[in-house]
This record gives sequence, C-alpha cells and structure tokens, in this order.
Amino acid sequence: MEETHLTRLNKYLSEVGYCSRRAADKLIEEGRVTINGIVPEMGTKVAPNDEVHVDGKLIKNTKTSFVYLAFNKPIGIVCTTDTKVEKDNIIDYIKYPKRIFPIGRLDKQSEGLILLTDDGDIVNKILRASNNHEKEYVVTVDKPISQTFIERMSNGVPVLDTVTKTCEVKKLGTYEFKIILTQGLNRQIRRMCEYLDYKVKTLKRVRIMNIKLDVPVGKYRELYPEELKDLNNLLKDSAKTFQAKAFTNKRRHP
Repeated sequence: MEETHLTRLNKYLSEVGYCSRRAADKLIEEGRVTINGIVPEMGTKVAPNDEVHVDGKLIKNTKTSFVYLAFNKPIGIVCTTDTKVEKDNIIDYIKYPKRIFPIGRLDKQSEGLILLTDDGDIVNKILRASNNHEKEYVVTVDKPISQTFIERMSNGVPVLDTVTKTCEVKKLGTYEFKIILTQGLNRQIRRMCEYLDYKVKTLKRVRIMNIKLDVPVGKYRELYPEELKDLNNLLKDSAKTFQAKAFTNKRRHP
C-alpha cells in the first residue's frame, strides 16, 4: 500500500464526519478506537480497507450527497447568492466547489454563525417562522447596560409595526449582553436597541438551534453527523408543532 493512500486516524475520523480531530485525539488516547480490532498508537494511519471502530461500533462514511456547512461570517460579507449584484458576497468569499446557499441572513455589519447548504428541504424547515428556532447572539452597545434595558428587551420592543416576542436577555458585562431570539425580523436586535436609545457596536451570532460557533472568523466546517441528527430531530418536532397549530387555526377559522 502506498503512503499516499494512508490517512492519519484522527484525520480519518474527522473526514468521515464522525468528530473533530481534537475529539478524535481524545478518543484515541482513551483507547476507545480500534483498527482491525487492535488499539492503535497516536499518529497511526488508516488504509482504505481497514475497519475502524469507536466503542465497538464500526465507523462508516455517513456523509450524504448534501453539503451542510457552519461558517463564521466576517463583518463586511453579504449573505446573498447573487454574485453579479454584490462583490462582497458570501458565495465568492467561501469559494466552495459545489453550489450552496445560506440559510437565512446575517447583515453586513454583523459577524458569526451562518449555515450554508444545497439541501432546499432543510432550508424551508429552518426558515419557517412558526417553528420558533433559537438563535443566540452576543452584542456590545455604546453605553452601560441598565437593568431596565435588560427587562424591556426581554419583554418585547415595538419595531416594524409589531412588538418583538419575549426573549431571553442576559447581561455579560458593562457594555455586553447575550440575547436568544426565536424570530428573525429585519435587523431586529439593532432596531430593538435603537428604540431604547442604545447603539449596537458589535453583533455576533454564536448559535443556531443546536449548532454552535466553533471556527475562526472567515472559516467553515461541515456539520458532524450527530449535529445533523439532532438538527433534524429538532426540525421534525417543530414541524409537528406547526402542523398542530395549523389544524387548530383551521378549526377556529373555517
């Protein structure tokens, strides 16, 4: 077998989508990984025909034909697929070899987590407003945060001819707070702050549902199988809730 066909074990576990390389190193150190029934040393390489087990379970390439990426969007990049209209668009920036598109938006002045995929079905499920999917942000503002600000942000603020849904808001520092939204109004957090006479200085999205931001700015990674499994379970449960509400509303309004 030529050296070029061999892959380091930690890289193999990462490439097949089982876990990150760091997590793989920990599994190997703990003796939970075997190659052809033998517990390997750190740095051991895997050949294409080798059988790799973790905790006795055979590890196969579980990736589907779809692509699911978690990307840490830098400030200044626009979440559009129209490469002719906007030069600083997310598609040209990532330069992914397959055609993908962002799920939702993150405005140009904001940074942080955005998901990209070529799976239109999952896009529709995530974007459905009635599903109440959580998105978490860390925000800094231009003046000290008061308890009144936290309470008013939490209980709903008038923006765009409506009142925002109640949400979780927690003070992290003198000028910094965390907010978890379950709706996606245009520039919602910035508008909420402006209504209360605060100006957003920085805004970073750190979580979408069960997916957490864990890559450097400007970098992306594929979702791990466990993340995708949990994500699909969350979408399945919320779809049931949506269908139940629709049925109830139909009965109320024939």
